[in-house]
Amino acid sequence: MQNTLPIRRVAVLGAGVMGAQIAAHCANCGLDTVLLELPAEGNDPDARAREAVQQLAGMRPAPLATAGCADRIHAASYDTGLPLLAGCDLVIEAIAERDDLKAALYQRVVPHLADHALFASNTSGLSIDGLATHLPEMVRNRFCGVHFFNPPRYMALVELIPGSATDGSVLDGLETFLTSVLGKDVVRANDTPNFIGNRVGLFSLMASVWHGRRLGLSPDLVDALTGPLIGRPKSGTYRTADVVGLDTMVHVVEGPVPRLQHDPWVRCLQLPDWIHELIAQGRLGAKSGAGVYRKGADGIEVYDPELGDYRAQAAQVSPAVQEVLAIAEPAERWRRLREMEDDQARFLWAVHRELFLYAAWTLAEIAPSAAEVDRALRNGFAWREGPFEIWQSIGWQTVAEWLREDEEGIADVELPGWVRQVSAVHGPEGSWSASENRWRARSDLPVYRRQAFPSRLRGEPAAQSGAVCAETAAVRLWHRDPEVGILSFLSKGNSCSQAVLDGIQELLERAEREYRGLVIWQPSGHFSVGADLKAVLAAARAGDQPAIERFIRGFQQAGQAIRDVRIPVVAAVRGMALGGGCELLLHCDRAVVHQEANIGLVEAAVGVIPAGRGCTMLAARAQRAGPGRRPADVAQAYFRTLSAARRSTSALEARDLGLLPECSQIVAHRDELLHVAETQARAAAESGYVPPAFGRIRAQGRDLLRKLVQELELGHEQGRLSDHDLAIGTRSATAICGGDVAPDSLLPETHFMDLELEGFLALAAMPATQDRIEHMLRTGKPLRN
Repeated sequence: MQNTLPIRRVAVLGAGVMGAQIAAHCANCGLDTVLLELPAEGNDPDARAREAVQQLAGMRPAPLATAGCADRIHAASYDTGLPLLAGCDLVIEAIAERDDLKAALYQRVVPHLADHALFASNTSGLSIDGLATHLPEMVRNRFCGVHFFNPPRYMALVELIPGSATDGSVLDGLETFLTSVLGKDVVRANDTPNFIGNRVGLFSLMASVWHGRRLGLSPDLVDALTGPLIGRPKSGTYRTADVVGLDTMVHVVEGPVPRLQHDPWVRCLQLPDWIHELIAQGRLGAKSGAGVYRKGADGIEVYDPELGDYRAQAAQVSPAVQEVLAIAEPAERWRRLREMEDDQARFLWAVHRELFLYAAWTLAEIAPSAAEVDRALRNGFAWREGPFEIWQSIGWQTVAEWLREDEEGIADVELPGWVRQVSAVHGPEGSWSASENRWRARSDLPVYRRQAFPSRLRGEPAAQSGAVCAETAAVRLWHRDPEVGILSFLSKGNSCSQAVLDGIQELLERAEREYRGLVIWQPSGHFSVGADLKAVLAAARAGDQPAIERFIRGFQQAGQAIRDVRIPVVAAVRGMALGGGCELLLHCDRAVVHQEANIGLVEAAVGVIPAGRGCTMLAARAQRAGPGRRPADVAQAYFRTLSAARRSTSALEARDLGLLPECSQIVAHRDELLHVAETQARAAAESGYVPPAFGRIRAQGRDLLRKLVQELELGHEQGRLSDHDLAIGTRSATAICGGDVAPDSLLPETHFMDLELEGFLALAAMPATQDRIEHMLRTGKPLRN
């Protein structure tokens, strides 16, 4: 991958909510980060900036991957910290959306910028060329817009907006950095008001408000109709406004109106009077405890403009509309919905009609092609499909004809002429550019060659899937590179069923003959959600202990086979790697892990202990504690992680918890995992790979076991642990410590494996464990019993 702009140190100007979170995400990605803020009053001018960093720890969702990431942020004021900018390669301005404030700040910081440094504004919609007028000529070619979506750690979208003077190599290098180092999905937007995501996304939200009012639909009914039923987040419309903050919504919706007077739909960019009244009363949404919604004595209440007060939620999507929305074929679904007389159906078609018209009308102005619009709505607003994808799925010219037939709408406009020229906007040649009147292919920047299977828009051709080497009923062995095999599961959630465990052992033998290295990677979904709990529960309820023992022995054998195979095995992990999935991960030589992976040995949540060699692996790792760490302390930390069924909220946290192979690499972009894992497998093979040989493990023994059991008993006496928690914890402690043996006893691995199995079988026979498993399968949530 070429990166003509190596960025090692980043500065963020402005320590407000957005600026501090951008700094946090940069720190999560391993960058030395400077965060500057206005000076505080008194003798400590840096206090405000430091306080902003301290507040990150209490924010939810958490901006920091681990608490330690805050140590990479150097917080200072503009009075003391401007000299730090000389060592920064990228400076991101993230202050209030006021041109005068930005202009004043630019004049102050520009003298401190390095000659090579890129300068960017995180503006959500101000003109980049307008902001560039406040910069000297020599800086304008390296100035652009970089618009992160909130919250920056979790939202994939970043809009990259060039000014008329921005150098093309600056944009290419910055796109490479944002993609590979910060893990973002970059969309290039034109320098127009609100760019792409906010321009179309906020319009769609306001179209829902407009037509909901026109048809007399209550806010909770509008939300019910504009959420998951149509492929959008469960927050819908008004609840989204509450989450954002009603006062903020007024700013982002109504603030750009003066710059959008050319837009035929501008009259709908006005929030209802009753929302302004709520704001005047201090009811600003979730941050103030009340907005459109609030928590009442009997549950969540919604503000009813007709009543002028709150009432219990009562919205119900009509059965007829639900029935039509359940139709799988888009053309038939939308044809029937459009023909219905039901007000709810009329609302849904009206909202989508406005969306289709608006997307078509604005395309030439706001985006290089239709791809950027659809990707912006997918990644910035969490829509399942973008507006052009929905349109194309129904039938391009069918929808175009419907739009010509329907006259009722917010704006009196006709479809632009380019709509008649095409039969789709996404296809083998790329996506349609209305401004250039041609197809535009995907970016050919080298960074995108690292993405093995990037997400595709509807209508785009699928990526090459590779060649299958061998396959069982539940596991596939295939490759893209003839030297590196890929092992993928075919089970639901990539869970570890008996068939998966058998398939792993069978295909590992084939992989050893065919390849120099192997990657365990799942083309879709999670790495693995763990063991097949349905099978375990069925056997436990039937009292079939031999079946459970066969399953656990199969788990242990599969883990040992991964460790013992004579080629390096690399796990490529995204999503969840829980329970048995985490155990398989621990047996791999290396791991390449997505930054946001969710990893944990969570068996205690379903009433058992890790028995697929999980406890055995942790016992072995404890004896290899690094300098300055006592093996007993490491084993105790592992025990506490197991007892709490703790799972990481990031790959960095998983590494801190000891839940990753000792040789692991964290990757920011999920689509780069396979490429990096294949590279790691080849590198390990080239270095003369030899499988690890544990053989025997030095047990912590009865001294630590006694200490851990006392810890459990104290928690039980204090009411923090139930009787069943005590039983689970005791079995976990026994397996990790090696049982009631003398400390430092050198024991075979099979001793620890037998303790795991014994503990699992004993716990699985208990009704309380069976109830936990059943509850988890039914609700997806743990049961405390």
